[in-house]
Amino acid sequence: MNSSIMKKLVCAITLLLTCIGAFAQERPKLVVGIIVDQMRWDYLYRYYEEYGQGGFKRMMNEGFNCENCMINYVPSITAVGHTSIFTGSVPSIHGIAGNHFMQDGKTVYCAADPTVQTVGSTTDAGKMSPRNMLVTTIGDELKTATLWKSKVIGVSFKDRAAIMPAGHSADAAYWFDKKALRFISSTYYMQRLPEWVNQYNKTVKKLPLDEIQYSYYGNEIVAGMAKAAIENEDLGQNGITDMLTVSFSCPDIVGHKYGTHHEKTRQQYVDIDRQLEDFFLFLDKKVGKGNYLVFLAADHGAANSISQNLEHKIPSGGFFVKKEEQALNDHLSKTFGTAEKLSLGIMDYKVVLNREAIAKSGTKETKVRKAVVEYFRKNKAVAYCVDLERVNEASIPSVIREKIVNGYHRERSGDIQIVLKPAHYDVWGEIDGGTSHGVWNPYDCHIPFMLMGWGIAHGSTQAACSITDIATTVCALIHVQMSNGCIGTPVVQVTK
Repeated sequence: MNSSIMKKLVCAITLLLTCIGAFAQERPKLVVGIIVDQMRWDYLYRYYEEYGQGGFKRMMNEGFNCENCMINYVPSITAVGHTSIFTGSVPSIHGIAGNHFMQDGKTVYCAADPTVQTVGSTTDAGKMSPRNMLVTTIGDELKTATLWKSKVIGVSFKDRAAIMPAGHSADAAYWFDKKALRFISSTYYMQRLPEWVNQYNKTVKKLPLDEIQYSYYGNEIVAGMAKAAIENEDLGQNGITDMLTVSFSCPDIVGHKYGTHHEKTRQQYVDIDRQLEDFFLFLDKKVGKGNYLVFLAADHGAANSISQNLEHKIPSGGFFVKKEEQALNDHLSKTFGTAEKLSLGIMDYKVVLNREAIAKSGTKETKVRKAVVEYFRKNKAVAYCVDLERVNEASIPSVIREKIVNGYHRERSGDIQIVLKPAHYDVWGEIDGGTSHGVWNPYDCHIPFMLMGWGIAHGSTQAACSITDIATTVCALIHVQMSNGCIGTPVVQVTK
């Protein structure tokens, strides 16, 4: 072979290797999506001085911080938030209209699936799958883009927080069985737990449930499970991009009971900061710093407690759901002269009509709808009440109208939307120091969104973005198609 041909061959091989190298760099080795359940955006700053350098601060100082990320639908609750983050979609499209929602006239749990069985315990806690979700996730699109060579795994304390983020085609989702006190899955994914999961479960302390979920330990075992998944499934080690979703659920459990300013809430975030630092160092060592892309967000925030607000002269109040349900049915029975209960109840601030009872009473549904709206407009805790079939006719601010429309799935949501006054939320018992969430206001809808690692330049922005922009941004960064129900747009300050 003469030297000219040899030079051309060497150049061709060099060009080919360069192209292969460039292609390999189009995606990170591993994508990690982290959700902190009930984390208000302002927790980044409220506890800033108590954080170390390697957790939240590392993301803020090395990564990119989208400071003005808002939820663009109601209700702002767990199942909806986790689904919306990883699909870039909203309940009216992705179908997860609540933790529970109406389906064929019955109340169903978002992840319930009677066609599957529990894997890993003898309880019913594993009869779950993502089948009620109607669209694809980041993980689904990643697997499609790599011809299903990528591995996608979800881990959380809560079942819905492991299942929805991982998506339909996930290799596995693992969640904590609160009765068996171990991580489990379902036959949707597998017939038996991998041996590494069985071994990890042996390390989980058999403590009383409250000692697990109201302490650092609940988050600790989730972080440990995430590391075990990376280690044993070789995530990020197979020459193809893999994905892990991790959701820390205990801040939500603690927040509901103790509120936004309790010492136990503060301790949750100090502990999570330490656990994130340890997790990021693990990723640096196992996958390689700069080889993984991590993003962090929250499924929703939380209201400051009613009792705290009133103590400091901030207008606030409760919407006592059971009392209001009974009073509404009494009013409708009297108005329409029937003993039938014309409402099935109030779910996520939506009145659910009892169509069977309405038909039996001989009353027109349109009249019942109008009566419900007029009734709640007189309630001192209510700012607006809207017939969900006539939202565009309602005199309400456009931002609230958009959130109502985005959150309304005609086949799965209620019928009449109740919008409470600011600092008012649903109460199921007595008013205490705990909290709730689910409404349109910033305390429930202003969430953190930060990215760090592969392809991320340091920076921050106050430009408005929404929870549905998170998946779109990640998909743009890793060069895969966005979810088939996505309505978000990439945050260009991140992707430019």
